[in-house]
Amino acid sequence: MSLLVVNLGLPKSGTTTLARALRRAGYKVADHRIRQGQSANDAHKGKFVGAMMYRGYFNTGDPGAEFDDFDAVTEVNLIQRGRSLWPQTDFGLLDALRKHHPEVRFLASSRDPAELSASMAAWTNLGSHRLPRAAIPGLPAGYGETDAERIKWIEGHYAHLRAIFANDPVFLEFDVAEEAAPKKIAKHLGRPLPWWGRANANAKRKAG
Repeated sequence: MSLLVVNLGLPKSGTTTLARALRRAGYKVADHRIRQGQSANDAHKGKFVGAMMYRGYFNTGDPGAEFDDFDAVTEVNLIQRGRSLWPQTDFGLLDALRKHHPEVRFLASSRDPAELSASMAAWTNLGSHRLPRAAIPGLPAGYGETDAERIKWIEGHYAHLRAIFANDPVFLEFDVAEEAAPKKIAKHLGRPLPWWGRANANAKRKAG
């Protein structure tokens, strides 16, 4: 199965909502981690999407090589247990995806940077520990504990994506809070979205 949809948004930008919407639209979606029953390959159970992408990229040249049961991925980063992988920031990996999966459409789920930063701060220990302690493209270890630092990183990430794709029709950045978001996504993918809402919202904040 070839990858058809790859989301390049940051965590807490609506990736879980997007995953649910794409599943309702008929896509086979891998969101952050492969869960029980999502793959016929038992070896994939518990594997992280980001790690799978990098294994495929370095072992075969194709970041999608291990996604034989999936045609869409919605949260690709990994930041836990001492691992920090951010495929959505890696030009070489993105370029390889385009070459090996010519039909792929890229999405970039986004939110207002201040809202996104606040959501990261409220999500378990993401803002207080994991981001500041990890080495992340655009956010070196020691940075990311304050809103100002996270906002600068968030703005830089989406600016980088716009520069990489530069009005390329295979790419769509959308604000998950925008009323027109599902229509824009459906048009971009050429497939209707029968559901759109909010999933995986923070318990502390009504955002997610």
